[in-house]
Amino acid sequence: MFVLQSEPSAAAPALGPPLALWVLLCLVALVVGLVATAITRRLSNPVGKFRLLYLGVLLPLGLLAYGLLSLLDLGAALRAPLVGPRSGPLGVVLADFLTMLAAGVIGLAAYAPTVPAVRDARDIDLGVGESLAAMARYLAGLSLVFALAFAPFRLGGTDSPLALVAGLAVLVGLLVAASPWLVEALRSTHRPSGADADRVADLRKRAGLDVRDVRVLDTDDEETASALVRGPPRFRRLFVTSTFLDAFEDDVATALLAVQAGRLRSHALARRMAAVVVPVFPLAAAVSGDGPAWLLLLAAVVALVGGLGFARRGVLAADDDAAERVGPDVLVAAFERYAAFHNLEPSRRRVPNPLSANVPLGDRIDRIRERGADAAGGRRGGNGGHADGEDDAARPSTD
Repeated sequence: MFVLQSEPSAAAPALGPPLALWVLLCLVALVVGLVATAITRRLSNPVGKFRLLYLGVLLPLGLLAYGLLSLLDLGAALRAPLVGPRSGPLGVVLADFLTMLAAGVIGLAAYAPTVPAVRDARDIDLGVGESLAAMARYLAGLSLVFALAFAPFRLGGTDSPLALVAGLAVLVGLLVAASPWLVEALRSTHRPSGADADRVADLRKRAGLDVRDVRVLDTDDEETASALVRGPPRFRRLFVTSTFLDAFEDDVATALLAVQAGRLRSHALARRMAAVVVPVFPLAAAVSGDGPAWLLLLAAVVALVGGLGFARRGVLAADDDAAERVGPDVLVAAFERYAAFHNLEPSRRRVPNPLSANVPLGDRIDRIRERGADAAGGRRGGNGGHADGEDDAARPSTD
């Protein structure tokens, strides 16, 4: 989307049209947020539906807003009163930053109505002002990071779609590698100390989770209990929320950390990145005319669907790894405890969504429970049910 913004010229674009579009988009986003919130809060499992709303509606809305504002050079128009119409490398970065920040404000307008609804759905004490301030800080930080990251493409002036895709793939990899430091810069964190440090070290050991260090994300207001690992192999960092340490007993916390350890071993994040990045190459080739368009588009679709399926298998492989580590019953109980704490009804699908990199939590619970029951049945069948000395080979198979 960043390539939509034209190269700034000596004459600054007029501020009126892009500013009017920005105001209009803010109003549209607010209406979208209000309508979507009114619908979502009446659905079953509203907490889960709000998560889908953020990914399926609010994020695309912000990207669309960025594209439209880029077409009208809002960033360059806002930059002119600050540093003048002439542009150098810093001017390009500033223009992109202002455009992304303006798009972020549009996203905030859509996000604001959801905060009271999520607070009611989860029955937590979450202030709208505090939530919006935290989100604004996060969006401002991301806008600066991406503006700096996109600067080489804007200044390079390449028109090759394949070159841009390759550059973006490298950029995504660098951002993921730098994510331990980016998360710490964009979120409020602290090092665990005292009893918390000892407890986290013990939980990591029991879960088989090997990381370089740990940070605690401050989530006392939103009461989000989660854990994730980010970073390249020798610099992996575990992030746990403060609520995670307060809300979950050791068995639950160990099981959830074991899932994170399993995702490292199954390369779940790399699978997801590949599922998104690889299909873009044949798509870019089709757009640039570097081959038969229909075959390339078909290859992009096949790569996307196959890659997302590969990503889902990584999620399931991580669950299997965690179940072997802590036991299926303990893992199922941990998943159910996680869902109950967040007022989240584990969703289930009869047919996997081919366009999703995730597996519904309810399906994961059912799968681990069934595998545990099968394993228990196998142990009972192998250890008992006949008199001592009876020849097992002579017994008929019951498989």
